Amino acid sequence: MKPIIYLYIIAGFVLQALFIKSEHEERYLLADILKGTASLMFVLIGYTAFQTVNNPFNRQFFFGLLFGMIGDILLNLRYVFPKQGQKIFLAGIVAFLIGHILYLLALIPQARHVWIWYCIAAGALVAAGLLAYIFKTMEVKKAFKIFGVFYLGAVFIMTVIALGIAFFTPSRRAVIYAIGAVLFTASDVVLIFNTFSGVTKFSLRIANLTLYYIGQILIACSLFF
Repeated sequence: MKPIIYLYIIAGFVLQALFIKSEHEERYLLADILKGTASLMFVLIGYTAFQTVNNPFNRQFFFGLLFGMIGDILLNLRYVFPKQGQKIFLAGIVAFLIGHILYLLALIPQARHVWIWYCIAAGALVAAGLLAYIFKTMEVKKAFKIFGVFYLGAVFIMTVIALGIAFFTPSRRAVIYAIGAVLFTASDVVLIFNTFSGVTKFSLRIANLTLYYIGQILIACSLFF
């Protein structure tokens, strides 16, 4: 990787830490600015990879990372404008969904094997099981249920396909991406339980944000391998 990438990574983690601190102190506007700037670092990593090797795979991943940054800004913007919080939150989910669809469009051509259908089925079953548990045990508004079905379905299918590629056609890129995808998915699960379980914990918020950011950084860095 180019030396500038390490600078992006270091700057990103510093900004992410400052964001977590600012959000905990309820300085929401500053927190959102810090969050957006931290997310810009993994977008810049993806952009550098795309400029280094200009191909459809890197292009789709770059735009997937870009929509991840938009989702980050929107999810935290709901605290700045609480009256519009639900609409902003749902817009953030849509941004992340678009990002995951772009990841899937890049991954599927890399997995032209029979086992990809098993991965899709496995991802859909895991997502369905988690959604059934969430809807049964937590109070979730109808709008969140609808968006959640599509979003979690895309996330789990993408992650299982990434694991399948890493297992059946292993490469450094595939393994790094798969680890990033797993961390991203784990962060979403933590976020769901911390948001809808009725008991919000700062420790879980830290875990959610840390897993997510490491996951996005690994996804972006995988483009260099």
